[in-house]
Amino acid sequence: MTENTFPVYNAEAIVNFYRTEVLTGQEAKHFTKSDLTPTPKPEAVQTLYMRVLHLLYRFRPECHSMVPLLENIQYPVYHEGATAIMSVYMRMRQFLPICLVYDFSLNDLLAPKKQRTLTVLSAIMNFLHFRKQRMAVILEKQTRFRADMDRLQAYNKANVEAEKKIEILTTIPPEQQAEADELAAALSELQTSTVHEYQEVNTINESIAEWKTKIADKTQKLAQIKVDVSSLKEEISKLKSQIVESPEELKSQMEKMRDNVKNIKNAIQEADERAVELQNMVQSVTHTEAEIQQMLTLLQDLESSMNTTKQRQEENQELMIQCEKKQKELKNLCNEEGQLKRALGMKLDKQSKQSIRRQMKKEMKEQHVQDVLGQCNQIHQKREEVAEKIQEIVRETQQLKGKIQSLRDVCSKETEKAQALFDTLSASMDDLHRRIEMHVTDLKKNVIKMSGSF
Repeated sequence: MTENTFPVYNAEAIVNFYRTEVLTGQEAKHFTKSDLTPTPKPEAVQTLYMRVLHLLYRFRPECHSMVPLLENIQYPVYHEGATAIMSVYMRMRQFLPICLVYDFSLNDLLAPKKQRTLTVLSAIMNFLHFRKQRMAVILEKQTRFRADMDRLQAYNKANVEAEKKIEILTTIPPEQQAEADELAAALSELQTSTVHEYQEVNTINESIAEWKTKIADKTQKLAQIKVDVSSLKEEISKLKSQIVESPEELKSQMEKMRDNVKNIKNAIQEADERAVELQNMVQSVTHTEAEIQQMLTLLQDLESSMNTTKQRQEENQELMIQCEKKQKELKNLCNEEGQLKRALGMKLDKQSKQSIRRQMKKEMKEQHVQDVLGQCNQIHQKREEVAEKIQEIVRETQQLKGKIQSLRDVCSKETEKAQALFDTLSASMDDLHRRIEMHVTDLKKNVIKMSGSF
């Protein structure tokens, strides 16, 4: 006790703590500093220890004064005061080593000292502070664990719903399977046809570009030819004005000019025909462009559907990533749950051991109770036998009462008869007495007459 690992508090702090944390009601009001200093009161210290045991182990103060049933005590009244003190002493001997107090004795209950009681109470106070902190930490862990379990359940539900959505998105119902196959075949055909049409359009565009270059070259040549013709006409007019040529040369030149004009007309006709052909090709190209635009709209719709499918795939990937994260969290939670389960297993083992001990005690108590019940059964049997005897006696008494009642009835009848006889006799006697008196009076009169005559 000289080297404590806990602080020793003063009496005021101890009184305030125990009044607020341990005692309740009238006990807290009546508990003061005078109960500990200068000389501690044994009753106050014992009540404090009982309340501490009740707070920690739910062992009520009334249970300390109970005598065990397994022990056959001849005079249990003499043990009422000692059993409570010994019970508190035994429980405190088991509890105080947790508070680092190893030398608790009976004097600390019967004749406590000031410094000793202060050290013991400060040790219990330190343990209660530690218990309160640990309880707060455990409650926080329990709340976190419950919140994590709720999150886990929510995540599991979300995972199940996401998996159902993925299955709904990925799986095609059997009713629409034929339509999906047809759409896939049509998409493949459209892709092949669009590729071929793109190739044809590219070839047509290349041919149109070549024809345009040719037409541009020919238009340039026609423009040059026209310029040459105009220059030749001007020269011819100048030459006609300056030189008078021979008619044969003029005819030859005119024929050459006619041939050139015919060639030019033929070239112009060919150019017009080619322009018409090019216009027809352009119209066919416009029709093909309209068809290509329709195909492009279809392809855009397909691209939008593909984009939606890609977005859904990305959402599915995000959901899978979230699922992996949640699975990691689940693993962490499972590890924590395993640790908690281990702790619970340890607690359950302790509880099972305690339950086995309690069961052994219960079995011993049940055996004692059975013995007591056997004795009670014997007593009940004896009691039944006595009750039967009493019933027989009651029956005999009832029979005797019946006989007495019958005799009383007979007696009453006979008394009535005797009374009637008595009444008749008394009446007859009265008559006799009257007659006798009358005779006596007559005799007296006769005697008087006789005496008067003598």
